[in-house]
Amino acid sequence: MATLEIRDLHVSVETENGTKEILKGVDLTVKQGETHAIMGPNGSGKSTLAYSVAGHPKYTVTSGTVTLDGEDVLAMTVDERARAGMFLAMQYPVEVPGVSVSNFLRTSATAIRGEAPKLRTWVKEVRTAMETLQMDPAFAERNVNEGFSGGEKKRHEILQMELLKPKIAILDETDSGLDVDALRQVSEGVNRVRETGEVGTLLITHYTRILRYITPDFVHVFANGRIAESGGPELADKLETEGYEAYTTKGGASA
Repeated sequence: MATLEIRDLHVSVETENGTKEILKGVDLTVKQGETHAIMGPNGSGKSTLAYSVAGHPKYTVTSGTVTLDGEDVLAMTVDERARAGMFLAMQYPVEVPGVSVSNFLRTSATAIRGEAPKLRTWVKEVRTAMETLQMDPAFAERNVNEGFSGGEKKRHEILQMELLKPKIAILDETDSGLDVDALRQVSEGVNRVRETGEVGTLLITHYTRILRYITPDFVHVFANGRIAESGGPELADKLETEGYEAYTTKGGASA
C-alpha cells in the first residue's frame, strides 16, 4: 500500500519584502485508498503544501521530509515524482498551445507506464473515460486547455487522473469556479477513482460544498501554515456551521 508521509515540513517563499515562511511544521500521512480533505481560510498555506510536494520551484523547503513508499520525494525532479505515482490537479490549469489533448494524454501515459499504450486499446480507454465525464470526444483533438471553460479544464484534470492512475492524487481547489453540474461531474470522476481503492487523495478546498459529493475519510483544518485540527467528516459539518474564525490568528501564512 502506497503511503505519502509529510513530516515537520517547513516551506518559505521569496517576496518583495524578503523571505517569508509559509508552512511552519506540517505533519500528514496519506495512505493509498484514503481521502483527506484539507480545509482552511485563504492564505493558510493549503496550496503551498500542494505545490511544495509536487516540486514547484517557487517554494523552498527549508526543513522536514516528504516520502512516498519510503523514497525521498524532495530529492526527485518533478517528472520523477510523477513517475513515482504522484499527481497534481492544479487550481488554474495552464494552456499548452500546439499540443492536442490526445497526444498529451498518450505521452503522459507512456512516461508513467514505461511504454506506449497500444493505440487501439488506448483510444477506447480515452473515449470511455471522456464519455463518463460527459466530455465531447472532439476535445481530444483540441489543444490542451486552450479555450476551455473552467469546468472543461477541471474535467480534463480528472480525465488525466482516471487514465494515469496515480498512487497519490493532490487536487488543489478542484471545485473552484465550477457550476453545480460541473461540480457533480468532477466529483463523480473523483469518486470513481476512489472506489478502485488504489489512489490516496488529498483534496484541498475552501468550501464544504464539494464534500456533499465526496465524503472524506479525514478532514484537516489548516491555519497559519499548520494543521490546527484533524477529524472525520463531522469536522467539515462543524466548519460549515462555525467557519474558520476559531482557527485564525493574526499574521497568518499566505499563498
